[in-house]
Amino acid sequence: MLDIRRIVEETEKVKNALLKRMKPEELNLESIIALDSSRREKQVKYDELRSKQKSFNDKMSQMDRKSDDFGKMISDLKEISAQTKQLEEDLRFTEEKLKSLLDVLPNIPDDDLLAGEKENNQVLESHGIKPNFTFKVKDHVQLSADLGIVDFERAAKIGGAQMSMYVGDGALLEWALINFFIREHIADGYTMIIPPHLLCEDSGYTAGQMPKFREDVFWTQDGNFLLPTAETALANYYRDEIVDESILPKKFFAYTPCYRREAGSYRANERGLMRMHQFNKVEMFQFTTPEQSDKAFDELLHKAMNLVEKLGLHYRVSKLAAGDCSGGMARTYDVEAYMPFMDTFYEVSSVSNARDYQARRGNMRYRSQKDDKPKYMHTLNGSGLATSRLMVALLETYQNADGSITVPEVLRAFVGKDKIEKATK
Repeated sequence: MLDIRRIVEETEKVKNALLKRMKPEELNLESIIALDSSRREKQVKYDELRSKQKSFNDKMSQMDRKSDDFGKMISDLKEISAQTKQLEEDLRFTEEKLKSLLDVLPNIPDDDLLAGEKENNQVLESHGIKPNFTFKVKDHVQLSADLGIVDFERAAKIGGAQMSMYVGDGALLEWALINFFIREHIADGYTMIIPPHLLCEDSGYTAGQMPKFREDVFWTQDGNFLLPTAETALANYYRDEIVDESILPKKFFAYTPCYRREAGSYRANERGLMRMHQFNKVEMFQFTTPEQSDKAFDELLHKAMNLVEKLGLHYRVSKLAAGDCSGGMARTYDVEAYMPFMDTFYEVSSVSNARDYQARRGNMRYRSQKDDKPKYMHTLNGSGLATSRLMVALLETYQNADGSITVPEVLRAFVGKDKIEKATK
């Protein structure tokens, strides 16, 4: 949520920033400012009436209840009470209307972000060597079928479309990735969290996904939804709390399956593990002060890059344009792994800084010894890493002419072998 004072005091600056990611017809700050002005006027009148009510009560407590003046006071008090009640209802309605408009406003993008959508994303750097094959490259779906390590047909039979089921060495490789990430994050001083998979709507609101993106998640009959990413849970860790500045930055990571409806169209070649309703991810998250925020972003980005590097994959880093960042984020960099069969790059980690946007929605603050007034924290997240697309890159990059898959060195201790070959039985 944006600071209403910033909208009022820096209207043109906020408007120009939001137009980097919004269409002019979608943005109406004037209505928000007008509602805020009306709210403040009504609040002043309401406070005056409440004060008047109290003064009447104080006077009446010292009057003779049988006197004419007391009767007149009761009549006047009833009229004031009716006015107060009506004004209270008007004030509540105005506050709710104002909140509904603020709730759907996206975050203000950082100044250095380009306007527009994907077409204005910037590739900042590239790492590793593009794999060179002396044989015809297979895609991950064919490799998985030949080796019997991912069963898409039975997954569809059991769970429906856009589902996968890892089998045998495929399951071991997937689990190896998760354990490798967990080991790395613990070594870097991050605290592991295993959060609930069922979340309440307030959690989605704090994370910035509700109310605008209600249709993107799976809802239960009890009103909870399945978490689309561990970020949604982790962003609520300090909801409605005030922490001491001394504990910041606070660094967490969580392993969870992620559940997404993945509604809408997608490219024809995005088959197999490219777009799933359920996939595994290890998510990094930090709570910081505003002063620590940029350093934390760089740390998360380089942690994600380091993981891809250790897996021996060719990858690049892209800075997203304002319109391609998710609504709650002020900036996002994607770490994109190279997919040999499609000869293109796909995101395997997205590192973002929400600044104080999520903290305002979740009322998450900290108090310093220098200033007793609580301040809003900054929140940051980054995939560390998502496994499904990473599996595509690994299977295709490490394929051999005989159809086997070489296991990356950092995963061999977890998998228990150097190479995945077709089972003899």
